[in-house]
Amino acid sequence: MASQVASPSASLHTTSSSTTLSTPALSPSSPSQLSPDDLELLAKLEEQNRLLETDSKSLRSVNGSRRNSGSSLVSSSSASSNLSHLEEDSWILWGRIVNEWEDVRKKKEKQVKELVRKGIPHHFRAIVWQLLCSAQSMPIKDQYSELLKMTSPCEKLIRRDIARTYPEHNFFKEKDSLGQEVLFNVMKAYSLVDREVGYCQGSAFIVGLLLMQMPEEEAFCVFVKLMQDYRLRELFKPSMAELGLCMYQFECMIQEHLPELFVHFQSQSFHTSMYASSWFLTIFLTTFPLPIATRIFDIFMSEGLEIVFRVGLALLQMNQAELMQLDMEGMLQHFQKVIPHQFDGGPDKLIQAAYQVKYNSKKMKKLEKEYTTIKTKEMEEQVEIKRLRTENRLLKQRIETLEKESASLADRLIQGQVTRAQEAEENYLIKRELATIKQQSDEASAKLEQAENTIRKLQHQQQWHKCNSNYNEDFVLQLEKELVQARLSEAESQCALKEMQDKVLDIEKRNNSFPDENNIARLQEELIAVKLREAEAIMGLKELRQQVKDLEEHWQRHLARTTGRWKDPPKKNAVNELQDELMTIRLREAETQAEIREIKQRMLEMETQNQINSNHLRRAEQEVISLHEKVQYLSAQNKGLLTQLSEAKRKQAEIECKRESVHKQEVRQAEGKAGALLSKEPDAGLDPRTLGS
Repeated sequence: MASQVASPSASLHTTSSSTTLSTPALSPSSPSQLSPDDLELLAKLEEQNRLLETDSKSLRSVNGSRRNSGSSLVSSSSASSNLSHLEEDSWILWGRIVNEWEDVRKKKEKQVKELVRKGIPHHFRAIVWQLLCSAQSMPIKDQYSELLKMTSPCEKLIRRDIARTYPEHNFFKEKDSLGQEVLFNVMKAYSLVDREVGYCQGSAFIVGLLLMQMPEEEAFCVFVKLMQDYRLRELFKPSMAELGLCMYQFECMIQEHLPELFVHFQSQSFHTSMYASSWFLTIFLTTFPLPIATRIFDIFMSEGLEIVFRVGLALLQMNQAELMQLDMEGMLQHFQKVIPHQFDGGPDKLIQAAYQVKYNSKKMKKLEKEYTTIKTKEMEEQVEIKRLRTENRLLKQRIETLEKESASLADRLIQGQVTRAQEAEENYLIKRELATIKQQSDEASAKLEQAENTIRKLQHQQQWHKCNSNYNEDFVLQLEKELVQARLSEAESQCALKEMQDKVLDIEKRNNSFPDENNIARLQEELIAVKLREAEAIMGLKELRQQVKDLEEHWQRHLARTTGRWKDPPKKNAVNELQDELMTIRLREAETQAEIREIKQRMLEMETQNQINSNHLRRAEQEVISLHEKVQYLSAQNKGLLTQLSEAKRKQAEIECKRESVHKQEVRQAEGKAGALLSKEPDAGLDPRTLGS
């Protein structure tokens, strides 16, 4: 289909390739390996070329026809006569090659490559390209019609870019034309077959060239083969890793073969991707006119991307002197406007220069390994960056946790200080209460001593009254008053004693509420001391009880002696009553002494408990000090973590700076490529992957 509507530029390329079949690269290459018929045919071709070279007028006519894409290629009768014979012989040769392709490809591969370098005739190009890439019988061809019925997610992008592909070519320039429709079909079908690559604008130029030579089904099969076997798929992947490898290899070739130009490019920050990325992505289809680009594509179909390296380096060698005099902007203009028109007379000079370039496949493999190593290191750096970011995040979480722990410890410390202050206040209150109790006990002791003195005085008076039988009423009244006072004092002592007992119980409850500690040895010592004091108190209490018992027995005997005295006179009865009261007071005195002993015992217990509480407070102070030390340790650890975090941030900043510099470099490359393509197609916005960014 496409071969029937091919442009005049394609016809021009047919003539150009036919006229250059007999350059000295083929016939003397290895005549012993050619058959007699091939040698005869090559001799005829060389003869026709010599005739063309001697006829300068005919040659000028041919060159003029190359520059005029809308006119016929043959402009003079003599040239058309010579060319018709040459074309007929070329057709015979290529027809024989096509018919016997398998044998020729196996036995005469080198001769086929030489013929392809001289150009494939236009009418054989479609079948030869299919044979070169082994696309003539692909199973996927049967799926093409089914793929067109499906919907692709890239359809909008393909529709948008269709008009930007060969906008001046008759086959594609009209909107919704047959050329645009079949180009859309092929691109859509491939985007469904290879969803990882999908659609990339640079690939549309290659598909467009294929459609100029063959129907859309065959073009689709050839394009699939090119993507799979000619490294184009890796070039058009979203990561464009293969393009980066090609740029690295090409830059190393420049450094080796053109060191001065390489230094000049470096000084001007003129990166390889700014001018060479489109060479690899479109195989020079967006750089040279179609006749020249098609000749290069012939060789690409036979030899792969090697021809792109050779032609690119040959271009730089031929333009080195001019490029050395230009700055970056001037070099961009030179690549966009001067180089594409340097070979309007024909591509032979460029192809000859390309095959004079030294291309070492082993060295290219070595460079590929080096690039892979570099990319692996970059990936490791990315992994390291991710690891550092993860560690940074974990450190931040650890810092937050430590800050929370520090805040919790600070709260606990404050609570401990508050508790300590409360315990100190309670201890102070207990001491005051103990002091009050001691004071009350001293007052009670003083009152008891006073009562004892009174009892002794009464005893002396009783003894005196025994000696003196004359009793005075005033004396009896005085005794009664003293008795009342003694009773009042006793009542006050009972009240004070009850208050002291209540306070002792309250203090015991408070002491029981104090927190326990684990210092068992010290508590055992305190317990032993308390038990010893308790034993002493119990012994004293037993003695007091024995005294009380003795007093009660004495009192009973006294009652037995005084039973028969109730019939005595009233005065004598009054004395007896006084004696009874005195005995009662003695008994109460003994009981009061016993209670005082109990109070003293409880005071000893309170002092012991106070000592225990003091020990508790001392241990609490030690715990607070240990908490302070732990807080200081955690603060130091926190400072260390902050230092590690700052170091990690510094490393991350350095890595980000490196990435930013790389990104700036890629942006400059993209801007340079965008400028290059925009100057070539001012109304077209190319896909970023076409720029090699």
